[in-house]
Amino acid sequence: QVHLVESGGGLVQAGGSLRLSCAASGRSLSSYVMGWFRQAPGKEREFVAAISWSGIRTYYADSVKGRFTISRDNAENTAYLQMNSLKLDDTAVYYCAAGSPSSDSARNQSYEYAYWGLGTQVTVSS
Repeated sequence: QVHLVESGGGLVQAGGSLRLSCAASGRSLSSYVMGWFRQAPGKEREFVAAISWSGIRTYYADSVKGRFTISRDNAENTAYLQMNSLKLDDTAVYYCAAGSPSSDSARNQSYEYAYWGLGTQVTVSS
């Protein structure tokens, strides 16, 4: 069982930056793909970014490409999401997730992730 806890959310002005963290306990994350998803009010949950268990491969939604960076520190059992140039549309609850694919790949489908955190709120104001 993997327990995930997100932190780092908050209120930021448009154009600002935030860094989200996802701390894991229960098992080492070194063999898990890590992903970030988000859900805005009235919208479905959507994929944001993913990183393979080695950290070599990353995958981003088009809406965040060039602005967000996903990373991981397997020694610290933590994943991160650096968010720059934030826009109003980035306002959402952000969730981290862990999955165990059969290969060292970054996945963008929520059904491929077995473990989820409770989320952290990110609010971007004008």
